[in-house]
Amino acid sequence: MVFAGASPGGRRPASALVWLIPPAAMAACAAFAVTVVSAGARATVAWCGAAATLAVALAAAESARRGRLIGRLRARAAEQDAAYRQRLVDQEVETRRLAQEVLPAAVERLQRGAEVDAVMKTIEPSPVLDPDFESAHRAVLRTVLETVRAEEDLRDAAGRAFVNIARRVQAITHQQAMDMRDMEDKHGAAPEVYHDLLHLDHGNALIGRLADSISVLGGSRPGRQWRNPVPLYNVLRGAMSRILEYRRVDLHSVADVGIVGPSVEPLIHALAELLDNATRYSPPKTRVHLTAVEVQSGVAVEIEDAGVGLSEESRRRTEYVLEQAGTGFDLDDLGETPRLGLAVVGRLAVKYRFQVSLRPSAYGGVRAVLVVPQDVICPTPAPGGAIARAQKLPPPKPIKRAEPYPPLPTNANATGPVAHDHNGIRHNTAGLPQRRRRMPTVTPPIRIQADPEPAPAGPPAPAEPPVQPGMWLAAFTKAVSGEEDPVDTSGHPHGAEPSDTPHAWDNAVDNASDKGE
Repeated sequence: MVFAGASPGGRRPASALVWLIPPAAMAACAAFAVTVVSAGARATVAWCGAAATLAVALAAAESARRGRLIGRLRARAAEQDAAYRQRLVDQEVETRRLAQEVLPAAVERLQRGAEVDAVMKTIEPSPVLDPDFESAHRAVLRTVLETVRAEEDLRDAAGRAFVNIARRVQAITHQQAMDMRDMEDKHGAAPEVYHDLLHLDHGNALIGRLADSISVLGGSRPGRQWRNPVPLYNVLRGAMSRILEYRRVDLHSVADVGIVGPSVEPLIHALAELLDNATRYSPPKTRVHLTAVEVQSGVAVEIEDAGVGLSEESRRRTEYVLEQAGTGFDLDDLGETPRLGLAVVGRLAVKYRFQVSLRPSAYGGVRAVLVVPQDVICPTPAPGGAIARAQKLPPPKPIKRAEPYPPLPTNANATGPVAHDHNGIRHNTAGLPQRRRRMPTVTPPIRIQADPEPAPAGPPAPAEPPVQPGMWLAAFTKAVSGEEDPVDTSGHPHGAEPSDTPHAWDNAVDNASDKGE
């Protein structure tokens, strides 16, 4: 019995000899009947037997013919079934190849700048597919490529818009930084105003870093460009100056090497983002340790914090974010609360070949390691550009109040202010040049007499103590707490030089590098 829907190829057709059995059996029965009947009925039985045998023979012949026809139909159906099965297998293979090989390669060429028509011409038709299915494949492929091209155009437009906005913000912050430097030079004699300006300058630097991050995510470079090499020590200090919690960062031993100019700003920005993450996601009273050592492949900059530990799943997810950030920027990836730090580090790492890895630190937090490649490292620049010695910062020393200078002998007719030239150049312990401000000193009024006697020569003025490392931290802390700083006779607050503050350090490096150009 054959059920509906069953394959007809399961039964074989009967042989032609099988169909001879029914007529032969009928003829034998008729002959036997003729022999057993009476003589008068034999003729009738014989004719009836012959007719029955003929009928059975005709039925057997028709059955044999139909059996052969059914056999041919079954063979043809089996061939068609095999062909349909092979066609289905070929279509499945080609569809899988389209999804796994052809489409990714076409999208990659499209992302490199090729047009849709040019990409479609490079795709050869499959020889195993029928024309209808092949045309359907190519139609689907063209639709996908056109959709990807539209998305790429939208992404490029969004990236250009982000870069334009970032450039505007960078221009505003740069102009504001220049204005604040002029104000710092103008109001340097007033410690309260001066330190408030430093605080505003630091906030302006944070805004500039955010604008640089947006520019990097948009596919552009960071704002600044450096021509000459810069010591690694200054690069690390520049990164510290661009975060909010710079006081919590301890700078330890630093390799005595330099960084070539084109890689200075990307390295500063990447380290600033890692330092910002370390200080932001660790307890406020803990320290963040920053070191830089030479390794076989370059220089390894290590940042360790004592914050929340990094699980294996979190580490894999973070490394995935760093890897995906290098492929492109998508607005949908930011979410409602954008976290730009790792995305920016990933973009810079891919573009400038930095190696970034995250591991658990010895303090229970996260240990971020950024390896600078060997080809962007150079010997420490000679004096004339930005130079500093890599050393650990000692704790701030107490500041002694300077003794006032004795009045200077003046002419009897001189009653106006006498300007003392403080425009000499001196260097701090880090090797950076510092500019001495020119401040007018008002001489005390002298009574005019007929025969004025020369004023006795007073003791020599005490030598100005050298600026100690860490003076910027003490001065800046006092400015934030509102404590009054002692002022020397030249009108400068101790430890209040522009290059002695964390955010002004970056400006000092910039100025020193410009001199080296």
